[in-house]
Amino acid sequence: MTTLVSATVPACEIALADVFASLSDVDIEAERIVEGGDDIVMPLLWIRNADRDEFEAACAGDPTVDEIELLADFETELLYRMQWIDQVGLLLQMLTNANASILEAVGKNGTWHLRILYPSREQLAETKTFCSEHELSLTINAIREMDGEPSGRYGLTTGQYQALVTAVNAGYFAVPSDITLNELADEMNISHQALSERLRRGIHALIEDTLLLDFAESNE
Repeated sequence: MTTLVSATVPACEIALADVFASLSDVDIEAERIVEGGDDIVMPLLWIRNADRDEFEAACAGDPTVDEIELLADFETELLYRMQWIDQVGLLLQMLTNANASILEAVGKNGTWHLRILYPSREQLAETKTFCSEHELSLTINAIREMDGEPSGRYGLTTGQYQALVTAVNAGYFAVPSDITLNELADEMNISHQALSERLRRGIHALIEDTLLLDFAESNE
């Protein structure tokens, strides 16, 4: 079964450790990571909380960076295309077993936060074995099986998914609201308190799973 994993890896074991050390406040988010052939990795990276000159100087001193090209400057964030050294490409391939995909990668405070999609638990087990054998500090923060249900794809329990969909269809989130929480609870045949908690937890899980990298396994 397809498995979605949230994990962290120290930057010193992947890329840009020296950049994070030089610029303590920098946030780096991968727009996408692509293979450029011959094991070359060419990520598109959004850079936040860093001056352009300081960031480029830090990259010049980082041994994992081969080339860097500024694509866009939006004042509050910069978009770069980088070329990482071959060793980084090989490491990323081994981390994902070539069959898995890195969906998201965010770097902050010397740590890369990854979201990786594996075709099955077996590929994830291979990654964990590889990391153990090579003393890589891959920390698994959350694992979710993608069972094909809409709730599973967005980090929601079935109850949270049903509550949110019912609330939207009933106009609960409209401005002004078309239905009160009590009325919605009566329609769903659950208590006011249970529905309130289900909606709050569902919204929290949905935001974490779509807007933030890290997401929490929710219990209801």
